[in-house]
Amino acid sequence: MAIEWDRIGQLAFDRYVEALLHRMYNGNAIALNGRGGDQGIDVRVSTATGLRIFQLKYHPDGFPGSHRGRRTAIKKSFLRALQHDPVEWTLVVPCTLTASERAFVERLAVGRTVTVSVMDRPALDNGFATHSSLEATFTRDQAREAARDFMCEQVLLADGEDLIRRVRALGSRADNVDPDWTWDFARRGDTVVQTLRAQHALAHEVSPVRLRLKTRPEAMDAGLTSAYTRSLGYGIAEEVELPPEAVASLAVDGPEWLSKTVSDVRVIWQPVLDAAQADAAAEIEFLDAEGMSNGRYAGRLIAQRSGELGASVEADIRGARLQMLVPFDPSVEGKMRYSFDLNDREPAEAVKVLRLHQRILRGGSFRITVDGTCIGSGKLPARGTDEDNAEAEKLLSYLSDLEVVQRHCEAYFPAPLVYSGAERIDLRIARLLIEGRCVAYRSARTVTVTLNGRDSPSLRTVLGSEPQCLRFSPPGFEVTLGGRTLDIGCVHLFHTRVTADNGREAIAALKVGQAADMEVVFRPQGGEHFRLYLEGALDDSRPLVPVPLGLPGYSDPH
Repeated sequence: MAIEWDRIGQLAFDRYVEALLHRMYNGNAIALNGRGGDQGIDVRVSTATGLRIFQLKYHPDGFPGSHRGRRTAIKKSFLRALQHDPVEWTLVVPCTLTASERAFVERLAVGRTVTVSVMDRPALDNGFATHSSLEATFTRDQAREAARDFMCEQVLLADGEDLIRRVRALGSRADNVDPDWTWDFARRGDTVVQTLRAQHALAHEVSPVRLRLKTRPEAMDAGLTSAYTRSLGYGIAEEVELPPEAVASLAVDGPEWLSKTVSDVRVIWQPVLDAAQADAAAEIEFLDAEGMSNGRYAGRLIAQRSGELGASVEADIRGARLQMLVPFDPSVEGKMRYSFDLNDREPAEAVKVLRLHQRILRGGSFRITVDGTCIGSGKLPARGTDEDNAEAEKLLSYLSDLEVVQRHCEAYFPAPLVYSGAERIDLRIARLLIEGRCVAYRSARTVTVTLNGRDSPSLRTVLGSEPQCLRFSPPGFEVTLGGRTLDIGCVHLFHTRVTADNGREAIAALKVGQAADMEVVFRPQGGEHFRLYLEGALDDSRPLVPVPLGLPGYSDPH
């Protein structure tokens, strides 16, 4: 059914033509309000070659020479349009032009560089024929055809292809309801899900759809209220579900066929993720009381948005997820949600994540930049308890020790987060040895040696009653964590005052030639432990005095 151009009237003509131009130019056509006060532009289209202007004149019976007023108005509109330097000016009319009328329009371009063209009834009919779904929107009896289609759905389906054809036909019918919006739909069991979709890029400007949600705060718990505030107040893209008891009403304002107000409804919104800025360089900087930087952590931007209350920034900082809420009101403290997982992280990376965690626990002023530009700042309240801080410091100490030992051994693996007390002590000892320190070794209160039977004056001196300075060199020092073994290399056990528990018996055995395979136990005096140091460790000329391990709850041996 063709559009009856001579009967639809000015308002319908404008609407039909604007919709057609939107469809023809893939949403790049912009209709301007204010006929007569529009500066010579009814619809403008930005093309690769320049600006194109369409002037709409509803003259069903044309503009013959006898209607000089119409021709004068057309010429004035043309001259006003030239102020915008268009590359083409097109007159749109609902009639078929006579030779005289077409010649009048073509003469407007004489002596000018602008191209002048006409879109009259044949061109309009051809345009709507090309975009048949749009033509159907304005010509079909929607109620009659919908009823007919509904009855069609009651008959037995022939096969799967028949179902596909009918669904496509129903989708085409949905596309014809409105030139700007349509429904996509899906069946899930007994539930039909409808999704509103724009039919062109400017649908939200030409025919805006607005939602007005009224909630019942008393029916929302603290978690739901916080999620609601994050989403609407700061633009955080997270799914929020309001149960029916929390929704007073939901009003949809838009085209007549879509507008309605409902209650007793569950509302779920899932904001669309905008990846336009994703992966930009993001940085959080911590400031001291004087506003000077005292810590910076760089990462990548996930999203940046804003809402009614402030802006939000989500970033990945070395694998930790930060969600920062920066209020527009500077007197209101900012908020930060922070999540991280140390599983499967090597110690060096886990240390950086944990240090950031400690910064956030302490609170204080911060500044956020994206690609070097400050996009927000605020002040975080201190949030960590003494127990939280102590636990973080304990874990950081462990990870730091493991990072040093892994680097020394050139053996890298994710940090085991479960370990025994003995493993923790050995790990700290290994780090101190690598750093050139000397420690009193808890597992070496005695050293047992086996004699080979050969006698000598020096051996008898060692076995005598006077304390001696002795050093023993086992092949290596191993640390075991998470089923993995790290060997830091050759170490030396020594003490400056060592005696043999069974020295007299050993000397007697040497005298009669019976000392072979005899075990002798050497022990430092005063109940002390042997000292331990790493072969080849940096010599800083300091005496080999044992340093404390510095582990909370651990009493150092003497």
